[in-house]
Amino acid sequence: MKVILIEDVKSIGSMGDIVDVKDGFARNFLFPENLARLAVGSNLKIIEDIKKKKTLAAAKEKKEAEALKEKISAFSCTIPVEAGEDDKLFGSVTSHDVSRAFESEGLSIDKRQINLEEPIKKLGVYNISVKLHPEVTAEVKVWVVKK
Repeated sequence: MKVILIEDVKSIGSMGDIVDVKDGFARNFLFPENLARLAVGSNLKIIEDIKKKKTLAAAKEKKEAEALKEKISAFSCTIPVEAGEDDKLFGSVTSHDVSRAFESEGLSIDKRQINLEEPIKKLGVYNISVKLHPEVTAEVKVWVVKK
């Protein structure tokens, strides 16, 4: 049975692909889960409209990420921590700590968007990358200072 995929289906194809699947798989899984439609002329037009809407939404999301990148790039935050001798921290500064520092300054950034290769264990200034969108990454300066 030839079907048009409405959503990406792992190991089958991506949205908008016309694929040939077994009848039972289409009737029992793809159609009830609203992942595919029968490949006929009217459904092709519907899929084209869905593709256009998703493309516009992705472009809008990228544009918003670019605007946020400009705002974040001019931003720096300070994280006061307890430190011992040789400027070593008693704990470490993680992406969660950086996220909370951003929130205290009025920026809402999820900790999963903050890319730290490893937790920060010394005082200093660090350039940290923040992945706002799959194609947009911002650099932000973080100051880790002694309390």
